[in-house]
Amino acid sequence: MPFAKRASWLSRPNTERSLAKPQEPATPNQTTDGTSGSFWRYSARVADSCAKHIDDPVERLKFLQQVAPRLRWKSYNIPWRVAGLILLVGVSASLSAVLFLPSAKPLQPVLPSIKPIEHAAVVAQHTAPSDVWQVEKTAASEVYSNGLRIDNHYLVANHPRSYVAFPLDQAAQSEGVRRTEPAGIVFHTTESRLAPFEADQNRVLKKIDESLLEYVRRKHAYHFLIDRFGRVYRVVAETDAANHSGNSVWADDRWLYLNLNQSFFGVSIEARTQPGQVEAEMSPAQLRAAAMLTEMLRSRYHIAANNCVTHAQVSVNPSNMQIGYHRDWASSFPFEQLGLPDNYQRALPALWTSGFEYNPEFQQWAGDRIRAGIQLAEDRLTAQAAESGMSLRAYRRMLQKRYHQELEIVRRANADESEESE
Repeated sequence: MPFAKRASWLSRPNTERSLAKPQEPATPNQTTDGTSGSFWRYSARVADSCAKHIDDPVERLKFLQQVAPRLRWKSYNIPWRVAGLILLVGVSASLSAVLFLPSAKPLQPVLPSIKPIEHAAVVAQHTAPSDVWQVEKTAASEVYSNGLRIDNHYLVANHPRSYVAFPLDQAAQSEGVRRTEPAGIVFHTTESRLAPFEADQNRVLKKIDESLLEYVRRKHAYHFLIDRFGRVYRVVAETDAANHSGNSVWADDRWLYLNLNQSFFGVSIEARTQPGQVEAEMSPAQLRAAAMLTEMLRSRYHIAANNCVTHAQVSVNPSNMQIGYHRDWASSFPFEQLGLPDNYQRALPALWTSGFEYNPEFQQWAGDRIRAGIQLAEDRLTAQAAESGMSLRAYRRMLQKRYHQELEIVRRANADESEESE
């Protein structure tokens, strides 16, 4: 159609154009004046093209004024078929991205600086020690299938093991349950005099060992002692209690244990703990001996890996309700080298079960590793207080009151037994 004729057609009144094309019922795509909103009827592009071919500016302006209202859309509704097509294209593109594009590494959520739960396979390695059995036994020594040799020259009897443990799943005050099987191991250092570990000091090293073993035997201090040469001595019989932990608190998934002299074995390594110490001051021979002894005890008595802990983790002072009364192995115990999980990453039970507190000086002295257990315990304590609807201060005071009641139960149960308290 020539441009002049096309311009004339566009500028014709609606009534004339309605005679040229029969009127149809309004549809969702039509404007309120009955005209279609489709591009083919009132194309702005066509109007501009026609206007360019009108030389007279006055006529061109009149033309644009006449067609402009017809080009103004009253609605921008998209037909349902077009919307469906757009949705189909979008879904297809998304599926293509999922199925055919290389998978991206998932974003990791930002979590608090706490160690994540270990994978079940890793936990199984720690919770299932190898089967260890006794190969030989004489009055002087015992040999086990994993290479462990135990010297019995300093063996002494004490009162039989018998203790009260408290179920964690009981909300009300409990009188506890009497038990006799060992529940765990507490690792200590002797904090005794150490001579240089050198060949020309051999006589001095042996003399120190003899004096140390005599003292431990007299005090019924530990069940086992590992000297500088890696020799393992049984001191207090495994069936009996030893005076190794005094005022102490630990808990596993089911039980709360107070004063671990009877419920836990005491294993001491001839060594010293320094403030903020990171690396364990243990000889290779001591490491091997400690690993074999731990493996044997866990195999024989079915001890959980999470109940193998250090003295600094369990020691408390009831007089001021603070943890860390004893600080041996506060942060440097080599759990992994003994086939154990890093139990420094466990929330310290004294805080969240019994309301104990701590001071900054202990944290600074103890080092970074035990701080993780303190922070986890504080987080757990805060959550428990919120769940109970109490303030943190009130909830802690309630736990402290319950601890003293339970401590009295434990002391009454052991009243007839000679036991030194630290």
